[in-house]
Amino acid sequence: MGVYQQHPPTPEEYRQLHTRVVDLHPVTLVQNARTSAGGNVAGVPRKAISVGPVETWKAEKVSIWHAGTHDNPFGQRLTTFMIAHRLVDTSVPMSLLADHPNVQFNFYRFGIGSCQVEMH
Repeated sequence: MGVYQQHPPTPEEYRQLHTRVVDLHPVTLVQNARTSAGGNVAGVPRKAISVGPVETWKAEKVSIWHAGTHDNPFGQRLTTFMIAHRLVDTSVPMSLLADHPNVQFNFYRFGIGSCQVEMH
C-alpha cells in the first residue's frame, strides 16, 4: 500500500513536490476518456506529467481558467470557494493555491451551471 493511500500528504509535504511523472487514478482515466477521448478509456494515457507546487510557486501569477465545457459546476465552485476562503486540503490539490500571493480566476459564465440536487 502506498504511503498516501489512507491519508493525503500534509500541505507542507505536498508543497515540496517537484514536476514528476505520475500514475493516473482510474477515476481520472474515466473522466479524461469522457471529456477528451470520445469515451474510449483505452485511448487515455495511464501516466501524466504533473507540475509540482515547487514550480507553481515560482510563478508571479497563477491564472485559473474554468471553461465550463467539461468541468463540473460543483468542482468549479468548490475549488473557487476553497481558494477564496483560504481552505487548504491536499485531497483537493488545487486548494493549495489559497496560499499563493497572486491567483486570478477566469470563468466562462454559462459553464458555472447549477449545483441542484437531482433525483433519478
